[in-house]
Amino acid sequence: MSISVCFTPSFAKPSQTHRNFTIFKPLKPIDSPKSNLLPKQSLAIPIIKCASEDSLSLQPVRENPEKPGWENVLSALASLYPVYVTVGGIIACLKPSTFSWFVEKGPASYSLSLGFIMLAMGLTLELKDLINLFRQRPFSILYGCAAQYTIMPAFGWIISKSLGLPPVMSVGLILLACCPGGTASNVVTLIAQGDVPLSVVMTVCTTLGAVVLTPLLTKILAGAYVSVDAVKLSISTLQVVVAPILLGSSMQSIWPDAVKCITPFAPLLAVLASSLLACSVFSENVIHLKSSMVGASLSSDLPLLSRVHTILSSELGIVIVSVLMLHFAGFFVGYLSAAIGGFAEPQRRAMSIELQDDCMVITSC
Repeated sequence: MSISVCFTPSFAKPSQTHRNFTIFKPLKPIDSPKSNLLPKQSLAIPIIKCASEDSLSLQPVRENPEKPGWENVLSALASLYPVYVTVGGIIACLKPSTFSWFVEKGPASYSLSLGFIMLAMGLTLELKDLINLFRQRPFSILYGCAAQYTIMPAFGWIISKSLGLPPVMSVGLILLACCPGGTASNVVTLIAQGDVPLSVVMTVCTTLGAVVLTPLLTKILAGAYVSVDAVKLSISTLQVVVAPILLGSSMQSIWPDAVKCITPFAPLLAVLASSLLACSVFSENVIHLKSSMVGASLSSDLPLLSRVHTILSSELGIVIVSVLMLHFAGFFVGYLSAAIGGFAEPQRRAMSIELQDDCMVITSC
């Protein structure tokens, strides 16, 4: 009892309470019955806990400012990639000469457009992100590349056999399934908020691997050998994919302030360039498409449903159906395989988009 009487005055003085309780660790835990005897001024002691690690860990979140309204508008416009391609395809069908100024300057215009798209992607990436991807997540790269050259060729062979395609169409569909991903996948991955560094690295690796794997798989599955010029393909990959990405990432490191002003516009510019590229290629083939459709249905007096059935039963319809089936198979099965592999949502999106990118480009063409 003498000890309790001796310590009671120390709790009654507010000036001594601050001496007994330090910021880092209290010397003695306070019993709950005695804590009720503390004066109102001592209730301010828990406020000192705002300097703990929990509160400091929340500090960076509070410092991040929200995006300005004009950046949100640019992001919304960049997400309308399917709308741009659809509108451009309609214009190409109605008036193919609209894109003649771009087509006539090909193939240089195509290569420059692809390089510009990858440069815009490089401005949104940091070089250390690409390096860390090789160091910390090599399994994700190997998994994505393996899925590219197993899932797609297998479904190309299955669809060609299921639909009973003629040998020529079967070889073409299998060849399409054995092709690597393209630059359009990087743009779509950026819009879908996927793992853009993984998408870029997969594009580079699968393109370089196509030198050996595309002819080999086509020979095994279709029985036809398709030669690939390894030197030209490697040089083209370096010029169109690797060099622009490294240039954009280097610009971000050297001139961060200038690149910070350009970065909000990069996704929209990449989307517009990709849409122009797809619509221009489509306009080159629209004459053949129109002639096939006219010969299949427009010259007849059948009802609308009968005309659609005639188109789908024709050679053109079989090509469209088979490519669309391959397109959706690569997207959904690629996503499921990434989920089974235990990857996060951004990696799943990147892999699924990368797998069906070659089909998406050919479908638009």
